[in-house]
Amino acid sequence: MVIEEDVVIVGGGIAGLATALALKRIGIQSLVLEKASDLRTTGAALSLFPNAWLALDALGVSHKLTSIYTPIQKGYVTNVSNGTVTEVLYAGKDRNASPTAVHRKALLEALSEELPSHAIRFSSKLSLIETVNHEGSPAVLHLEDGAIIKAKVVIGCDGVHSVVARWLGLKDPIHSGRYAVRGLSVFSEGHGLKYEAQQSVDGSIRSGFAPLNDKELYWFVVFHSTPNEDDNMTRKSPEAIVKSLLDMLAGFPSIFLDIIQHSDLPTVTLAPLMFRVPWDLLLNDMYKDNITVAGDAMHPTTPDLGQGGCSSLEDAVVLARHIGNSFILNGKIDSRALKGYVKERRFRACLLITLSYLSGRVQQGGSGRFMKFLRDRVFYKFFGLLAGNVVNHDCGKLPSMLLTSEERNTKKLE
Repeated sequence: MVIEEDVVIVGGGIAGLATALALKRIGIQSLVLEKASDLRTTGAALSLFPNAWLALDALGVSHKLTSIYTPIQKGYVTNVSNGTVTEVLYAGKDRNASPTAVHRKALLEALSEELPSHAIRFSSKLSLIETVNHEGSPAVLHLEDGAIIKAKVVIGCDGVHSVVARWLGLKDPIHSGRYAVRGLSVFSEGHGLKYEAQQSVDGSIRSGFAPLNDKELYWFVVFHSTPNEDDNMTRKSPEAIVKSLLDMLAGFPSIFLDIIQHSDLPTVTLAPLMFRVPWDLLLNDMYKDNITVAGDAMHPTTPDLGQGGCSSLEDAVVLARHIGNSFILNGKIDSRALKGYVKERRFRACLLITLSYLSGRVQQGGSGRFMKFLRDRVFYKFFGLLAGNVVNHDCGKLPSMLLTSEERNTKKLE
């Protein structure tokens, strides 16, 4: 059986659902293919910075999250070796100017609830893409369950190991040499902490946490690994991971140990930190035959700036804006829409990857005298100014398609 669709989005994570919603807002229907049987919640939580809130405003769902989460007003970074504490302020004109820790599931639900029930096809894993060398011909998507879908436009939001990105010719992301463990901790009687982010750094180990609400905290630990350790890392159970972390963080402030001991074990995950080298985005096309990528499929990056989910939300708005403008002018999506999207996102994606990588290298560059000086006296004072410009980026608004609600439900691409 062959299914025909106008727009198919591969991947039902943050980028995929946000893109589907952005297209819906401008009156274009899409089908999301998600390989899992339900919404993916790996990662437990994430921080949303001002650029993410601006994108969520454009998507019309920010109010769902601002009503239940409290922004973080400031943070502290402690150098474990010498006890130096650096205060980080998040100054802004409104509540969206500060980062806010939110449950990943809550964000995915806020996006998916705005989509029709038939917009997401679960248990649908892409295995092969075929195209005809003729402009305007639909791409043929082969799924592992045997289904075949013909799509006029394909948007790959299928994560770090993207099938769509590989088809476009982008190289696989590389290992940064670091791992991250993330999890949620639950204090049934309340944790009693202020809405402040705290980090501690000791040589090549960095740990941090931020409150989600009065009873839950999101935490992470990032550390270096050697090639001989890699195979053993991913095989550990959550219990073994927590035990290893408690040993690793023995010299850290006791609050970190207490938080990790309160971990909700099913939320504990360990993963290598991968990133795409920036020049891969500069030297290769990120669109071809009405096929492109967004989110981690385009710009996988280390989490040192907290921009993975934020930049995915930006992608969705920018892509839908270019598609909407093309549809307004031509009554269809032509290659110029995807070209414009890629042109607008290419250099920002390179900047985010580069700054995130440098941030991680400096913060976890070791305990030598030079690195301590660079981290404590230079990085936290001046790098924050540059990063502030990055996280306050405004991706813009969605175009008005000037269609009635009935027309939006029935409009088809030509």
